[in-house]
Amino acid sequence: MNRPMATYKPSDEVDFVIIGSGAAGGVLAKELSTNGFRVVVLEQGEYLREKDFTHDETKVFLQSQLTNKVNTHPITFRKTPEETARKQQAVLYGSCVGGSSVHFTANFWRFHEIDFKEHSKTGNIPGANFADWPISYANLEPYYTKVEWEIGVSGLAGSSPFDPPRSKPYPMPPLPVKGNGVVFERACRKLGYHAFPSPMAILSQPRAGRAACMNCGFCLGFGCEVGAKSSSLSSVIPMAEKTGRCEIRANCYVHRIETDKNGRAIGAVYFDAQRNTHLQKAKAVILSANGAETPRLLLLSASNQFPSGLANSSGYVGKNLMPNSSAIAFGVFDEPLNDYKGPAVSRIMHDFYELDPKLGLYGGGGLDARFDFTPVSFVFNGLPPSTPRWGAGFKQALAHNFPRTLEIFCHGTSLPVESNSFSLDPQVKDAWGLPALRMTFRDHPNDLKMMEWMKDRALEILDAAGAKTRWNSPIEEQQFAVHLLGTCRMGNDPKTSVINADHRAHDVENLFLCDGSSLVTSGRGQPTMTIQALAYRAADRITALAKRGDIST
Repeated sequence: MNRPMATYKPSDEVDFVIIGSGAAGGVLAKELSTNGFRVVVLEQGEYLREKDFTHDETKVFLQSQLTNKVNTHPITFRKTPEETARKQQAVLYGSCVGGSSVHFTANFWRFHEIDFKEHSKTGNIPGANFADWPISYANLEPYYTKVEWEIGVSGLAGSSPFDPPRSKPYPMPPLPVKGNGVVFERACRKLGYHAFPSPMAILSQPRAGRAACMNCGFCLGFGCEVGAKSSSLSSVIPMAEKTGRCEIRANCYVHRIETDKNGRAIGAVYFDAQRNTHLQKAKAVILSANGAETPRLLLLSASNQFPSGLANSSGYVGKNLMPNSSAIAFGVFDEPLNDYKGPAVSRIMHDFYELDPKLGLYGGGGLDARFDFTPVSFVFNGLPPSTPRWGAGFKQALAHNFPRTLEIFCHGTSLPVESNSFSLDPQVKDAWGLPALRMTFRDHPNDLKMMEWMKDRALEILDAAGAKTRWNSPIEEQQFAVHLLGTCRMGNDPKTSVINADHRAHDVENLFLCDGSSLVTSGRGQPTMTIQALAYRAADRITALAKRGDIST
């Protein structure tokens, strides 16, 4: 499809330059260009379309077609600030137009009311840097609804007794239940739990020129060839381009936010595909590069005016990383479930979303029934530990288990710990000679304890479901993050937060941050829905500021 595209020169001072085109950046581009502003979106990855997507597991997983490439963007990891970090792929995020929304599972929960005010209810937690949000669920609810109706979400309102209030039903019915959902729901009912259709950012019906889900089974990690997955690429970016005021500029590696002598942002400095350097001038800058690259870019933008990094007078840039805790249990059944067809998830359960304090655990979580393996990934991660790894026994187990395996994935709280962070590695450089991203992380003990408890509940459900074989992945300290949350948290106090409730940097009045880094708590997993709701709200707040002359002076 040919889409109209505005084009600007780097020397043109546009109204907004947005860094990143993912879940938040795509929404902000659409909203601001629709509101009459000139927008340039700088994306470090390629501009791939539906025709470019493939089910080739080698290309997608091993060659990182859609995600960050560690050969050019190395990452280092350490558990504590006292350790020397070592190179490893500790972080995974989308690196293409649409960002991680292109390759995510599309499991799409709202946060609940407790997520925004849990500190007030719980109090201080030893070892955690806990805080309430400066906004409430009620403030965000209209924007949750806007996400569902504008990008396209399938679900069933009122199907969970634990759901927070909503102002409208889902725009589409849930996707068809899969074998995993039937088995999971039956077992939950037997145990007194409440499984319900998973809200999914996947179309169950054709919508706005996009096809409904074709049940190919290649969701997690893959782009959708028919546009049924509601990525920003398939939903809001075409709307932004259609305005004639938004340019999506791919293969642009931003490495600095430039400021003037008054400390105002004047644009973004980036390398193009030929490694030439450009400054895209703008009246205001919006960072939506994800919860790892946003703080890295602020730290790379240090100057005499901002010696600790741009917008970092609080020292909180990069701090309080929350990747969500998780546990996985597996079961194999006598009869085929054939869950390799269709979207990964069809039923979830939120009975444990807010755990009873008598358990001695903070937070909570949700469980879903899924099958997110492709054939090759199943070989490495989907078989019981006792399975032979070669020969006739291996082949027999593979053929038998692939259509008969069910996963129960437990998603949970990650408590914010100030030392859990992203920073600049002083020794390792990327392919452009810039300091590499360094991750420092050790799970809060509560999160590990809670995942042990959740894992036991998942095994009980598998028993109730009649699994013939069941096992779980060991609960271990995380050294890999996909949900990159909390690293530039919002708050009212400039001493303990990076941005205010309008997503405006406390230190730089024409700099805004909106992505996973903005979150104050981690929720119970599935943050993309909340990130996009925040982006719609941020666009309203930024538009109001701009129209009354509060951004450009």
